[in-house]
Amino acid sequence: MESALHRRDEMAILQPTLRVGDKVRFVSPASTPDRERVFLARDVLESWGLRVDFGENAFRKFSYLAGTDDERLADLNAALRDPAVRAIVATRGGKGSYRIADRLDFEAARNDPKLLIGFSDITILHLSLWKSCRVIGIHGALYADDEEGRIPEETRSSLQRVLMTSDDVVISSREDEPTSALTTEGTASGRLIGGNLDMIATAAGWALPDLSGAILLIEAVEMHLGQVDRELTMLRKGGHLAGVRGIAVGQFTKFNPGGGITIIDLLRDHLGQLDVPILGGLPLGHGKNPLSVPIGSMAVLDTAARTLIVKR
Repeated sequence: MESALHRRDEMAILQPTLRVGDKVRFVSPASTPDRERVFLARDVLESWGLRVDFGENAFRKFSYLAGTDDERLADLNAALRDPAVRAIVATRGGKGSYRIADRLDFEAARNDPKLLIGFSDITILHLSLWKSCRVIGIHGALYADDEEGRIPEETRSSLQRVLMTSDDVVISSREDEPTSALTTEGTASGRLIGGNLDMIATAAGWALPDLSGAILLIEAVEMHLGQVDRELTMLRKGGHLAGVRGIAVGQFTKFNPGGGITIIDLLRDHLGQLDVPILGGLPLGHGKNPLSVPIGSMAVLDTAARTLIVKR
């Protein structure tokens, strides 16, 4: 039976690439960002010829959130509705996007699609936008992978290519990434859906789209093994992973072994039961030199070539 994902492929909304002079807006749908790190990211975008502005509440602080739900939502919806804004950059992840993911202005996103750039907690916004509008987003960021806030050149150039060219995106597995050990045999094609595992599990039952026919991307950071175990168990036994055609495994960082079991052991136990091709070692997530990739686009996962190719 043809999957719901493939029946609705013709409805996927492709945004044009950004051009010099286009306006990009920073908003904070989750936690409060470090101002200086955001300004470093702004400088990079401006060096590409883009114009940058900020949501009214981009640096607000309300407990662990960047403002109240209404304040964070207002900034995001204002950006979705503003015809001058051609891309939206989440200042950071953290916590809180899941509180507003069902209240986005989906009609505005449909009528004037623009790229939402972010990962981690922002994954739930990508999932919700795909489920409701079939809008393609960008899993990635100008992510500083050290304490000094330096953005690696590889990370910069990856996002620039995704935003400002229409070239296919080729992500190669890195042998030095621990999840590369999960790679099996086979090829798969389908729309690349997913991102942060914690947000995929949080979205189940309300913001998670049908994954049948998809290549599922997963990555995570600093979670307890038991939490990963519970989330993957729920996703599998709840039927949310039924029909997935392949698994693209990104960076699983800051995991300590528990009782002799590693995060790789745990992932192998769960993902192996899906009996689909798995490609690990992808530099997508919270690790060293992370790259950017479109979410919602058609992709080909090739374990022999150890590549994930996302079509534009």
